[in-house]
Amino acid sequence: MSKTLTTAREQVFSAVQNAMRAAMQAGELCEAVLPAFSVERPADASHGDFAANAAMVSARVFRMAPQKIAAAILAHLDLAGTYLSRAETAGPGFLNFFLAPAFYADVLTDVLTEKDAYGRSDFGKGEKVMVEFVSANPTGPMHMGNARGGALGDCLAAVLDAAGYDVWREFYVNDAGNQLEKFGLSLSIRYQQLFAEDAPELPEDSYHGEDITDLAKEYAAEHGDALMALDEAERRKALVGYALPKNLAKMQADMEKYRIHYDCWFKESDLHKSGAVMAVVEDLKNRGLTYEKDGAVWYKATEFGGEKDEVLVRANGTPTYFTADIAYHKNKFDRGFTTLIDLWGSDHHGHVARMKGAMAAIGHDPDRLEILLMQFVRLMRNGEVVRMSKRTGKAIQLGDLLDEVPVDSARFLFNMREAGSLLDFDLDLAVQQDAQNPVYYVQYAHARIHSIFKALAADGILPREVTKAELEALTAPEEIDLIRHIASLTDEIVSSAKDRDPVRITRYAIDLATKFHKFYNACRVKGEAEPLMQARLALCTATAAVIRNILTMFRITAPESM
Repeated sequence: MSKTLTTAREQVFSAVQNAMRAAMQAGELCEAVLPAFSVERPADASHGDFAANAAMVSARVFRMAPQKIAAAILAHLDLAGTYLSRAETAGPGFLNFFLAPAFYADVLTDVLTEKDAYGRSDFGKGEKVMVEFVSANPTGPMHMGNARGGALGDCLAAVLDAAGYDVWREFYVNDAGNQLEKFGLSLSIRYQQLFAEDAPELPEDSYHGEDITDLAKEYAAEHGDALMALDEAERRKALVGYALPKNLAKMQADMEKYRIHYDCWFKESDLHKSGAVMAVVEDLKNRGLTYEKDGAVWYKATEFGGEKDEVLVRANGTPTYFTADIAYHKNKFDRGFTTLIDLWGSDHHGHVARMKGAMAAIGHDPDRLEILLMQFVRLMRNGEVVRMSKRTGKAIQLGDLLDEVPVDSARFLFNMREAGSLLDFDLDLAVQQDAQNPVYYVQYAHARIHSIFKALAADGILPREVTKAELEALTAPEEIDLIRHIASLTDEIVSSAKDRDPVRITRYAIDLATKFHKFYNACRVKGEAEPLMQARLALCTATAAVIRNILTMFRITAPESM
């Protein structure tokens, strides 16, 4: 919460408590321990800037109707020296408070003083949080789900950082296990098909994408048919050793193009090499949570909320993907992260309970593992679902999307709906350069403010420092509405962090742009008396700073001209 908003809320608490004590001294309320009550910001500004439920929660304590308690409190309220101009009772006993011009003046002063830091807070107290997101298999190109997960995960990490958490972004590379075996088999068969008419057919459960064929052809173009003379295991090893780094490099390049910078690309293979995977099996054995059946090692998952027990080590001695996943999450906790946030596709729904249960089984608080499930994306063009790229004629990949759609649009539009909601991504809208495109609409508000500065500078008029008295002259409804919204930024960021919902900030930015455009249309800047003009310029400066802070936080550009 901004310092000024925090102070105002504290003043409401203090004023109500003092009024209750005064009413007790006057005999209007019986002597009692003051009850706890809440002070909220009403959604409807006509109901005041703050609403306190003190009278309603006091009915039993004071043995009196809430409306009478509210009247007694109101009669003894002293708002002198506060940001509060007046109070009134409403409904069943709410106390509604209205802010004075001094509050709005000081909010602008906060923004103009804090500049790039406005909106940030120490709410998270430096708690170490890891956000793991995208983590696509490196056996193929990234898709639209990864595009959405990238934007949501990165923006969530940004919100947590702004709210005072120590945030770490991580990509888990699944470069071991069954999917890698399948990758090697698929590459080997496609490679053999280039040179031998009697080459085997690709099994149904292999990778059939054109990217596999392309990789096999690339290897053949560089090395010819040399692998045909090798046995199957050696051929697969060589092809995977060639193709996997290429796929991973493409992933990293796409993420960088998408403006996502990970602190770590963590490889599953490193867990196996270090012995961490089998160490988890031993840990669970030592806890009495495993048994052997049909030559395999099983984990008693049903004791920790699982629907069925799970295989940890197959009869052939190889650990399952689930075992590696337990080892990976244990590794996260071992690195000192106190909260783990994973962003998964909704198709992983069944994996949530067993993963949380496994954390409890190895001695960690399962509530410290938070898993956000993300619904699917439909790409739309001309009102119809699109599955193929116009340019390549193939399934649209993340790289194709970023070739067609500006990164600003992609990051903003993918952050328009909560993770748990289906999302229709409109390709036509994403490239529009008008107010219909939400990111353009917000960016235009920022550019419009700078156009005001440029126009005034051309006439020799520059912003200057303004006094508090000059800022207190900003009393038009559109000015108050805009400043009120600016004042709530820090609160919104904290709420967004607590709810793990960065979409709140995207909507906040759209609302801010709307309120600025209303102010711009209702309140002249140039042509007013100099003190009022300068106060409005200060409001413009503050608005531009808030828009810039939000867009920069989400790695979206804030242009000064459009």
